Amino acid sequence: MNCNRSSPQQEITKRTHEMRINIRINGKRLSASILDNDAATEFVSLLPLSLSMKDLFRREKYAPLPRPLNAKVPGQSTYAVGDIGYWAPTQDVAIYYLHDGETIPSPGIIPLARIDEGAGVFNVPGEVKVTIERTD
Repeated sequence: MNCNRSSPQQEITKRTHEMRINIRINGKRLSASILDNDAATEFVSLLPLSLSMKDLFRREKYAPLPRPLNAKVPGQSTYAVGDIGYWAPTQDVAIYYLHDGETIPSPGIIPLARIDEGAGVFNVPGEVKVTIERTD
């Protein structure tokens, strides 16, 4: 018996497209990999986006998207620093920059992308202006 098997939900968050995005904040540019699910593909179709992201719980920045995404992907209650997710109830995109040990309430966050490194740049008080675009 293999005890190291991943759940189907974990597999969704691990698989990535070859598609990449850039995120610009405070004069810095971060790279991220788009995950392999329908919501993530729809998210990319909205790019480029210029967002004013507010802070929530000193762990994430969030902003509303211009339209809802396909929320058929299962939400998850866990996150990692650098995760980009979609909160379907309010149609927000969230970028996690700090882990506070808490979980995401139901229905959970739908995984969209993962920042390679440098998510700590979001750890600043208040609102930030962010641009997200494809790398093509």
